[in-house]
Amino acid sequence: MAEPTLIGSVQRALRLMEAVAASEDAVPAKSLARMVGLALPTTYHLLRTLVHEGYLRKLTDGYVLGPSAMVASPPAMQALLPRVRPVLKSLRDEVGGATYLSVYSDGEIRLVDIADGPDAPCVDLWVGVQDSGHATAFGKAILAGLSAERRADYIARHQLHDLTPNTITDRRALAQRLEDHADIWADSEEYLLGTSCLAAPIRVGGVVGAVAVSLPARRPGHEQHAAALQRAARRLGWAMAESSITP
Repeated sequence: MAEPTLIGSVQRALRLMEAVAASEDAVPAKSLARMVGLALPTTYHLLRTLVHEGYLRKLTDGYVLGPSAMVASPPAMQALLPRVRPVLKSLRDEVGGATYLSVYSDGEIRLVDIADGPDAPCVDLWVGVQDSGHATAFGKAILAGLSAERRADYIARHQLHDLTPNTITDRRALAQRLEDHADIWADSEEYLLGTSCLAAPIRVGGVVGAVAVSLPARRPGHEQHAAALQRAARRLGWAMAESSITP
């Protein structure tokens, strides 16, 4: 039987992604080159491509997995992304800030996709989404939409990291706040100083998710974006209703 034709560059890119996924921290390009056994110029070329396609994100101190590599259910999400991305991009252009779609899946909060741009940079996700639900607007919007049992399970399993002086780190205080049935949830510099986020919950079928926008904390008029977020949440809910995402 003939040996299959393999694409070396694809194999090398996959090795890089595996190396990044195996690390709890951001990994510098030079370290990745050593780990995978690649020349540094080749490593940079592959990393740029993976960042461009959303499979990796470049932070100040290295690379982490990007939104395209963090989908909750690959087959369902690959079919879903073409429908949700236009909504996220439209919301980004309307409010002038990066937009995010997240869902609750398999007991965790997972980032599905981000729409950002030169004039609407996304937040550096220096603490993973799965470990920062207590400090993000979309995290709180999702947790508030869970059953009391699932919400308590999430809070019990996750450390409430003290990310800024504004972060809620008391489990009882967080649980009480999540009892609210808000249409719009806010993160007032709780995840990152200088950045505020707003999020609208998405609840369709058995799916609990949220759409969010990040903006400079000093920028006034955040309240005016509530209607835009709720419109986007409805449109995303319609798109997600046709998918096979499971909670």
